[in-house]
Amino acid sequence: MELRLLRYFWTIAEEENISRAAARLHVTQPTLSRQLKELETQLGTPLFERQNKGLVLTEAGLFLKSRAAEILQLTQQTEQEFANRRQQLFSGHVAVGCVEADNSDTLAMMLEDFVSDYPQVTFHIFSSASDIITDQLDKGLIDLAILLEPVNTDKYATLTLPRTETWGLLVAADAFLAQQDSVAPSDLAGMPLMISNRPEVQCLLTDWSGLTHEQLNIVGTYNLSFNVLPLVAHQVAAALMIAGAVTNRQPADTRFIPLKPAIQTNCVLVWRKDRVLTPVVTEFIHYFQDAFA
Repeated sequence: MELRLLRYFWTIAEEENISRAAARLHVTQPTLSRQLKELETQLGTPLFERQNKGLVLTEAGLFLKSRAAEILQLTQQTEQEFANRRQQLFSGHVAVGCVEADNSDTLAMMLEDFVSDYPQVTFHIFSSASDIITDQLDKGLIDLAILLEPVNTDKYATLTLPRTETWGLLVAADAFLAQQDSVAPSDLAGMPLMISNRPEVQCLLTDWSGLTHEQLNIVGTYNLSFNVLPLVAHQVAAALMIAGAVTNRQPADTRFIPLKPAIQTNCVLVWRKDRVLTPVVTEFIHYFQDAFA
């Protein structure tokens, strides 16, 4: 016998009226009548008799109401005990590394839900480039991380996040290239560039452009976009980055131009395969898995 049917029956018994019970349960009257008939069929006996003032419980109905009250009360108490136990269990700390990307909003969304469900949990967010974040992860200084592909994840369990990151050049708004809608490999000839110091990103650019590292005019490297923004604005160099790195904080004197052919990569949630995780961290990973796996 389903708990749902017991709740329906008990509410009808309390209200002594199908219409009032249906309104209280937020179901339609035909649906509730059909469920009541199904319950009576299961039990092989009528539970109510219709009289002028409404529904009256039969002898079998009186017996079931007393049992239903006990069962529903026990169910409610059990659910509350598990809810209390969950709140007591999850009162730890989560340390998360995160790159500059559109998926930073994904992390914020998941943390908002998590701390709402587990208000005793505290968290720390470490923002940096993927290589620095993985170093922190390997040392055990953070529990898990959101990294930007391309990145080597051999040591990690991974979950790919669905929002793609678009690569392009950030250029000065008054630069000649700013008049274009996209950047082609031929546009890079002789152009001063700032790129990530990560070898994976440098290979991404050379593979896309067909130019060697030596043929590219790389004047500087960086790990976070914040400090290169004024250099771009003053036309010291254009900076290779993803659009999400400057979302909602791009200076008016710069412009992001996507690469063509387009390069789009994903962010991945990672954690060490060989590390025993705390219950809090495990549960936080489950939130991502439930949302995106």
